[in-house]
Amino acid sequence: MLAAPSSGSGKTTVSTGLMAALARRGTRVAPFKVGPDYIDPGYHTLAAGLPGRNLDPVLVGTDRIAPLARHGSAGADVAVVEGVMGLFDGRIADGAGSTAQVAALLGAPVVLVVDVRGQSRSLAALLHGFRSFDADIDVAGVILNRVGSPRHVEVLTAAADEAGLPVLGAVPRRAELVVPSRHLGLVTAAEHGAAARAAVDAMAELVATHVDLDAVVATARPLPEGPVWDPGAEIARVRAASGDGPAARGPVIAVAGGPAFGFGYTEHAELLRAAGAEVALVDPLRDGSLPEGTAGLVLPGGFPEEHVAALGANAPLRTAIAALAGTGAPVHAECGGLLYLCRELDGVEMCGVLPATGAMTERLTLGYREAVAVTGSSVFDEGSRVSGHEFHRCAVTPRAGHGTGDGGPAWAWRAAEPEGFVQGGVHASFLHTHPAGNPDAVARFVTAASRADAAAPA
Repeated sequence: MLAAPSSGSGKTTVSTGLMAALARRGTRVAPFKVGPDYIDPGYHTLAAGLPGRNLDPVLVGTDRIAPLARHGSAGADVAVVEGVMGLFDGRIADGAGSTAQVAALLGAPVVLVVDVRGQSRSLAALLHGFRSFDADIDVAGVILNRVGSPRHVEVLTAAADEAGLPVLGAVPRRAELVVPSRHLGLVTAAEHGAAARAAVDAMAELVATHVDLDAVVATARPLPEGPVWDPGAEIARVRAASGDGPAARGPVIAVAGGPAFGFGYTEHAELLRAAGAEVALVDPLRDGSLPEGTAGLVLPGGFPEEHVAALGANAPLRTAIAALAGTGAPVHAECGGLLYLCRELDGVEMCGVLPATGAMTERLTLGYREAVAVTGSSVFDEGSRVSGHEFHRCAVTPRAGHGTGDGGPAWAWRAAEPEGFVQGGVHASFLHTHPAGNPDAVARFVTAASRADAAAPA
């Protein structure tokens, strides 16, 4: 587990560089990220050559963390997990979802990445505090980040010795490794293109040169034995509980991706396939039509506001999506997907499926939500309770459906006004959910797509 005292310490650079440096010398690395982050796993995928995955106890439950880690680590030599924020930072109310919680659930030793600018012997106090704060957390070493000189390293190493921790690396300041960022964090790897690959290569070289890779790997220990998460078993369990059998025939589920819609979880496609669907990718920036035979559509989050002109220019696909939604076929849209289904986004025409408009704002909406489904849909039963996450600067007007006809709001939580839209087969909202935490929703969606497929003209 790569953790830090606070955000901005350089975890992503060191974690991604470590994954890439190990992979380049023949180690098979399973990459993970703590929390609901969608951007870092894209860089992890480039670095390790295996799908980046998320470990979030709030979204999937504590009991699934180790099984998901075993699933994602199958066939790998080592799992490298990048933490979130500071080591002990999680949900404000109770700390749930913190790096420390995930480290404890996995029995993973923690290597602290510390930004040491402006520090010398004070590092000893900092490290002593992190070592002693929670007896369940094994802080096994430290990587000094942004060191200023060889003398600086000597002083810091002596301080780490006072705290009883080995220094596993000392990474110098390298401003040229800064990856471009925007209103929601780093620019995604899919958008950054070849430059993302170059950035990962530079991170790998930096870490390989200044971090003792063997010493870091030597801190690792085996994952605790136990069950391995299995998407097929999850779907079978859900269907057995509901009394439903397998889908009548395997429907084609189109899943949007590419630079504008990259906020998805690897386990989503695995669950869709386990439920009997054929998953077909569609890039709304390039593809002029939906995949042949599409019976259901998943529109993940992403950055449609950064590509609004190109999305608006692709009228054939917008028309196809509106036509699909008009048939009552299931459409599941989260955050960026919600914006794409609106009449317009920042004044540019979108799909026109929902009676709403979207626009960028100055306000960041961020945090976990305990939500209840207000209206039954192709994804959730009315009254279903989920743990989700919001992360956006856009807003839609109106905020939710009005409950007329065959639709209504998607979610409600605490004192907030209802949010999102259920309309025909469409379920659209700003709330991100993790499919591994809601396999029943995936099975329900595929069943709805199968019915829509069976009802479609031959």
